[in-house]
Amino acid sequence: MGEEVSNKQIILKEYVKGFPKESDMILKTSTIKLKIPEDDCNDAVLVKNLYLSCDPYMRSRMSNIVGSYVDSFTPGSAITGYGVGRVVDSSNPNFKIGDLIWGITGWEEYSLIKSTQRLFKIHHTDGVPLSYYTGLLGMAGTTAYCGFYEVCSPKKGETVFISAASGAVGQLVGQFAKLLGCYVVGSAGTKEKVDLLKNKFGFDDAFNYKEEPDLNAALKRYFPDGIDVYFENVGGKMLEAVLLNMRVHGRIAVCGMISQYNLEQPEGVSNLFCLITKRIRMEGFLVFDYYHLYPKYLEMVLPLIKQGKISYVEDVAEGLESAPAALVGLFSGRNVGKQLVVVARD
Repeated sequence: MGEEVSNKQIILKEYVKGFPKESDMILKTSTIKLKIPEDDCNDAVLVKNLYLSCDPYMRSRMSNIVGSYVDSFTPGSAITGYGVGRVVDSSNPNFKIGDLIWGITGWEEYSLIKSTQRLFKIHHTDGVPLSYYTGLLGMAGTTAYCGFYEVCSPKKGETVFISAASGAVGQLVGQFAKLLGCYVVGSAGTKEKVDLLKNKFGFDDAFNYKEEPDLNAALKRYFPDGIDVYFENVGGKMLEAVLLNMRVHGRIAVCGMISQYNLEQPEGVSNLFCLITKRIRMEGFLVFDYYHLYPKYLEMVLPLIKQGKISYVEDVAEGLESAPAALVGLFSGRNVGKQLVVVARD
């Protein structure tokens, strides 16, 4: 039946209210057989997890929110999220033992994934770190690519503003916009992150929103003629200020609203009348709807990485036991760049 091994897991204790804490999750050790059970379907893979991705959207899965766009985690069970793993056993002929994959997996050392529908086989490992498939070459990269090119419909020479700009998605949107020939400004929450945006990612300018008592005035300073494209990751007061500074026929891609995730009562947004007067198109999107474009994205981004035209900053936590702190840290801005966890070195 296959060797039985111990399997460390990160378990959600119970549904979370307000800001998540490390103590909302526990490290538990169980056992797992390194063989797919015979009664499981013919579309299963057993993977050894190598890297796990920490993403803000996971906060909504920690609560039992009716009508949420993602399923809630099950208290008492392992948390799930994007990750990179190696196939240990497979009942699907398209996935062979030894294949590398990325997609939804468990926060544990080994995961039995009963459907390969949301898994991607990793074909390109030359010259790119495997960890990139938790971000730049995985969900975050596809989100940046589709949100910017498909939802924002950008044109050369336009003005682009990105909030939470040093995060996993924002740092890429800014670089894609610069490659297109746009004027790009980002906001972030520390001097270190602002410096990164300007010096490493090539943004035209950047500011620390915590040092701006008047966000409307700050945006007027950086965009005297207004904003054509806003890539929204924050919501709340930032969105209210942006709406006042959008240009006629501007576009807003709503990727996330991290300012709202931990509030029991989400805030309303003022200045929405600007959508009418300025004929702004504001569109929310989910990356799941765009995965058919993933091959096209790889075709574009892999050469850019190899030519040194795209930079990517990762914040790496070592060991599965460090995962709860890494996830919780997203909501206080503790991470610098893409937050990931190393479960095992391949």
